[in-house]
Amino acid sequence: MHTAIPSANATDTTALDKAPLSGRSSPAFIELVCPAGSLPALKAAVDHGADCVYLGLRDATNARNFAGLNFDEAAIASGIAYAHARGTKVFMALNTYPQAANPELWRSALAQAVDLGVNAVILADPGLMHHATLHHPALRLHLSVQGSATNFDAINFYREQFGIVRAVLPRVLSLAQVEQVIEKTPVEIEVFGFGSLCVMVEGRCALSSYVTGESPNTHGVCSPPKAVRWVETPQGRESRLNGVLIDRYAPGENAGYPTLCKGRFDVGADENYYAIEEPTSLNTLELLPQLLKMGVRAIKIEGRQRSPAYVAQVTQVWREAIDHCAANPHRYAPKPVWMSKLDGVAEGQQHTLGAYHRPWK
Repeated sequence: MHTAIPSANATDTTALDKAPLSGRSSPAFIELVCPAGSLPALKAAVDHGADCVYLGLRDATNARNFAGLNFDEAAIASGIAYAHARGTKVFMALNTYPQAANPELWRSALAQAVDLGVNAVILADPGLMHHATLHHPALRLHLSVQGSATNFDAINFYREQFGIVRAVLPRVLSLAQVEQVIEKTPVEIEVFGFGSLCVMVEGRCALSSYVTGESPNTHGVCSPPKAVRWVETPQGRESRLNGVLIDRYAPGENAGYPTLCKGRFDVGADENYYAIEEPTSLNTLELLPQLLKMGVRAIKIEGRQRSPAYVAQVTQVWREAIDHCAANPHRYAPKPVWMSKLDGVAEGQQHTLGAYHRPWK
């Protein structure tokens, strides 16, 4: 299923080359990029068919800076060795924004990425990209969804200025808009295929920082665990973020992790509902032939904060689906068992095509 690639170190940059990453010769090939929030999750992704995994360090340099997640020095070295031995590529997410007073944590992480032999780094901050081009010119750079580039002009700017070779598109574009971007940039395009949605254009969220004082773009998490509280009340179980009531759950009702955009709020005198966004997961299995045809380079699975069991389940389904579609795109249709398995791990146990499907257009 995978093609073996050599490991890299500080002096051997073979695996860091900026040429296309795929080991497959077919122009119709789409890479499956899967989340690794822990070493067990990384192994689950690799074992179930991921072409690439993406991970982060245990600090504010990545946008999933949850307690108990991510990699220390020993775990990341072990994970990269495990993935590379099985022909799976590793991307490191350094996708938050360093502040001018203390950029060294991010610069050190870049150097560590090179020393460890990752295949690419996923960046959002132009200053960090500039630093990478000066000090690590062989390092392959991907533009993070946190960079919030929604059109080909922006993506081409990052290519011309910093040598970006792949861009992850925010989940706010229709299929027609994705196709237009692909047609007008030589940069590889990666899109989200499955996982939780964000109502914001990624990279522009200010809601949680308004409540907690810690921006997702600088601290790496939209609902810091230290600000989350669960309270049992006569009215039900309440979730609060820095004292602000986010939601209230009835007995037996599934409770989601409290984020402001997915809370239920009193709207008007007698209505209470998901005023901003309803908890649901993006699922684009049915769009695979179109994504393949328009030249999407990679499908990304969201969920570094999710369990290894989630990673295994979703990776396995998408591996089967991509292989099935690539073999016979004209006869492809999502199998009911695939959809059932994905709905079982979806947020709110329901799915949507999100912005990809806009019936009014």
